[in-house]
This record gives sequence, structure tokens and C-alpha cells, in this order.
Amino acid sequence: MPMLSGIVFAPLLLVGLLPASDESSDVQAQAGADARRLIEIDRAVSRGLAYLVRGQLEAGCWSGQVGHKQGDGYVVLDPTRQGLEGEGHLGVTALAGLSLLADGHVPDRGRYAEVLNRIIDYLIRHSNQMGYLCDNETRMYSHAFGTLFLAQVHGMSSTRAPQVEATLRKAVGFIEATQNRSGGWRYTPFTWETDLSVTVCQVQALRAARNTGIHVNKACIDRVIDYVERSRIQSGELEGAFYYKIEGRAARTKTSFTINAAAATSLHSAGVYDAARYGRAIEFLEEHYEEISRYYPDHYYFWYGNYYAAQAMHLEGGRRFERYYKRLSAELLSRQRLDGSWSNSVGPGDSFATAMACLLLRIPAQYLPIFQR
Repeated sequence: MPMLSGIVFAPLLLVGLLPASDESSDVQAQAGADARRLIEIDRAVSRGLAYLVRGQLEAGCWSGQVGHKQGDGYVVLDPTRQGLEGEGHLGVTALAGLSLLADGHVPDRGRYAEVLNRIIDYLIRHSNQMGYLCDNETRMYSHAFGTLFLAQVHGMSSTRAPQVEATLRKAVGFIEATQNRSGGWRYTPFTWETDLSVTVCQVQALRAARNTGIHVNKACIDRVIDYVERSRIQSGELEGAFYYKIEGRAARTKTSFTINAAAATSLHSAGVYDAARYGRAIEFLEEHYEEISRYYPDHYYFWYGNYYAAQAMHLEGGRRFERYYKRLSAELLSRQRLDGSWSNSVGPGDSFATAMACLLLRIPAQYLPIFQR
């Protein structure tokens, strides 16, 4: 992409003017390596998006395994319905759309305009009277990703602007209405349990909608902040990190890479930027990246965890993000398959992984408003 390429090639031109020395040679070599990496990323994203576009169904959606986590596994809700004509995975569809937007594509012009318009139409069709975005028994994760996509595409579609805004407003209202007494959300709407992995999706969707001018109830965000901060571990070796759940079965017993990424990004999305309130979570991500990459390279833990870890790290910026992104991008490039896809053996499937990979590789470009610092 020309805009992103300029970020790398401008320093490269300056390096060429430096006097010859061991130090300047090292700088020039590094700049050259960075430029080559950028070209590799451009190619990888282009191949990944081409793979995704080939998989879009006539209805405008993508198929995927609709289910939920159970331990380290993934339970498919109704295997007999997966891939039926006209039915799709709403969350995977929204993520595919976000990956296109993150590469600079828009619905009013360009190579993938019609692909994006079919996604918009699909989401509008699958908004029920309450504003719940759902297809084929998808749940609150998918609703949040659908809401996020509508918020990011808001203002980009001249022909569908009224329908996009109306659907987005209803989707936001549904998130607010389903927030439970603890201040968070769970897999299904109107349940009393909460967890951080579902909550982060909702609060980020609300933040994105608010950024477009859609009203979001301040009391809803205040309750989110309170819930996340009550999830902080108060003592011991992991003091300052965050629990997966603080109520219900197995409450205050688990934390993980994914959960600390969710906690930090939840607070960022809610407008909390005081590192004293989430700094241990960022440290946890640095300490445990190796574990999730080595043991779960194609698991939804890796994809979902890094989706939020990358955003938290990007907001931190500086050397911390550079170290993280250099390793993440190298591993993503090495794991892309010949057909342009990435693998997800435990979770919704390869379209999910491919959309996530393209999003992760494009975070530094900041084309998506939600990725901007």
C-alpha cells in the first residue's frame, strides 16, 4: 500500500545520504530489511484478502463453525446446519469486512466495493426487531463484531448510509440493553454471568459507534470500567493482572494471555489510559507471547488473543510495540499457506484465521479508525 510504504521508504532514502561507517551500514541494512518486510506484508495481505473474497457466499456472508469454547476445545452448536445455503457465520463475515476496510478498501469504489456492499446488506438483513445481529445461532461475539463493522463503515457508503446508521443505532441499543448487573456480557444475551473475553468485544463496538456520533450511555461505560477493575487480581505473583471471570463457576481462578489483552483493550476502549490501572496486563502479554505462539499457533486462543493484544500494544507504542509486532508479523508471514489462507483448527475455521491475520498485519497502517492512536 503506498501510504504504508512511505513510512518505511522515507527513512531508507535518508539513510543513503549518511557517511559510510559501521553504524550507518547497520542502520541502512535494518532499513532495507524493514522495507523488504513491508513488501512481504503487502503481498501476504493481498493474498489473504483474495482467499477471503473467493469464499464469500452469494448471500454476502462467509460460512464458519458456530460454537463456543469449552476448556481448550471448541463445541460446534449444530454441525448439521453449518454451510447451509443462505446461512453464514455473522462474526466471521464482519471480521472479513473489517479486514478489507483495514487494507484501505471502501464500499463506494475500488476492487472490493461490491464485496463490501454485500456484507453491509447481509448484516442489515440479519438485524432483528431488537437490533440483535444474528445468523445461524451466532452469539454476542458476532453481534459485537457486526456492530464494530457497521461503525467502521459508517459514512463510507453513500447509497446505504441511512440503513447503516439505523442498524448501527439498534445494535448499540441492544448491547446497552443486554449489559448485566455485573457490568459485562457473556456468550448469550440477557444472562447474569460475565467474562472479559465477551465484554471487550461489546465495549470496543460501543467506542467505535460513539466515535461516529452515535449516542452511548455514559452509565453503561462506567459500569464496564467498574467490572473490569473488579476483575483485577489483588495479590500474589500475578497481582495487577486480570481474572477471566469474577462470578459463577470457576470465578477468580483463571487468567491468560487472551484475558489480559481483553482487559487492557477494554479499559482503552472505555477511555482509561492510566498505565497504573492496566500495566501489569501489558507485562503479562510480553511474558506469555511465547507460550501462546508455541502451543496454540492455529488455535482461536492465538487469533483472538493477539487481535486484542496487538491493539493494546499498538496504543502503548514505542519499542514495546516494535518488538511485539516484529515477532508477530514474522510468524504470520511464515504461517501463511499457499492458497493465501491461515489455519484455525480449533475455532470458527480458516476464514476466521485469515481475516484475523490480515487485520493484525494492517494494524500499523491505522486505516481502521478503531486502530488509530
